[in-house]
Amino acid sequence: MFVEVSKLRVQYAGRPLPAVDDVSFGLRAGDIGVLIGPSGCGKTTLLRAVAGLERATAGDIRIAGEVVGSADTHVPAEARRIGMVFQDYALFPHIDVGRNVGFGIHQLPRPERAARVAEVLALVGLPGIERRFPHELSGGQQQRVALARALAPQPKLLLLDEPFSNLDVDLRERLAHEIRAILKAAHATALFVTHDQLEAFAIGDVIGVMHEGRLHQWDDAYTLYHRPATRFVADFIGHGVFAPATLRELGDEVIVQTPLGELPDLSERGLPHAFASGECDVLLRADDIVHDDDAPVKAEIMRKAFRGSEFLYTLRLASGQIVLAHVPSHHDHKIGEWIGIRAEMDHVVTFARQPAA
Repeated sequence: MFVEVSKLRVQYAGRPLPAVDDVSFGLRAGDIGVLIGPSGCGKTTLLRAVAGLERATAGDIRIAGEVVGSADTHVPAEARRIGMVFQDYALFPHIDVGRNVGFGIHQLPRPERAARVAEVLALVGLPGIERRFPHELSGGQQQRVALARALAPQPKLLLLDEPFSNLDVDLRERLAHEIRAILKAAHATALFVTHDQLEAFAIGDVIGVMHEGRLHQWDDAYTLYHRPATRFVADFIGHGVFAPATLRELGDEVIVQTPLGELPDLSERGLPHAFASGECDVLLRADDIVHDDDAPVKAEIMRKAFRGSEFLYTLRLASGQIVLAHVPSHHDHKIGEWIGIRAEMDHVVTFARQPAA
């Protein structure tokens, strides 16, 4: 692994709990890792520790095999050869784009510096703008200039701290795809912090979900969504609900009895002996629930949110159980209507039963 974080803890003086607690993960050279989680989960503190802006209390951080941070070792940020892109871009308003991008390579002879500036500006899709000033650029262009400046010194590792948070929603996702293409073209290894799941899915090769200082899962987007390792990850990623279920063995098979009927034996479920009396909660994603007028199970539409090509329906079964469903937008039913639904699942994910609130 190019970046290795092992049992890292970051503890602030006077705080009873660590900001980062026993976190371990690895990032391969050329990959883009993303840290995601709610506000205050520790993702930015973890990024700052990798950058050298926070000291490790325990554990260690290795970059290209070198220990750069531990309880006993602290390589200063300026000696780690790390590039950073900040939330506010941090462009110098009084100098032009060329000098902004060339700031980190000022020691190069002028012809080499100019050539490198032109190279990275072309890489980010902004050739020939060296003479323009930051205030003359759009938000998306400023973000690309900030990225070009970070790439110019050819850093070992690039760190990005919520770089799209000041941009419009539509621009954020589009720019995330573009930035991913730029980083891949530059063969850059990057670690990215965001609170936006769509950004994380668009840009990341691997994504880490954090909560209360701990890393719950470090995996690709598909696995996070379909095979969440913890209840928190299941709840945080995507749209879904937990419904009470019972697992029972029938010969060599395991049947999952849910409010929507029986689900077949699928590899992601827990075995009956993993839960007391086989009782558990099953994760029902909105895309697991199919609108089918001929289905025997009926549900009342409680709420609906229009999302262009589809509605997100909030449905209540006769038992009172709430489920969510993505339904094509031409299925425009009224609130209060009862519709038929059925489960159509490729992955059955179960967790220990939690008492009703």
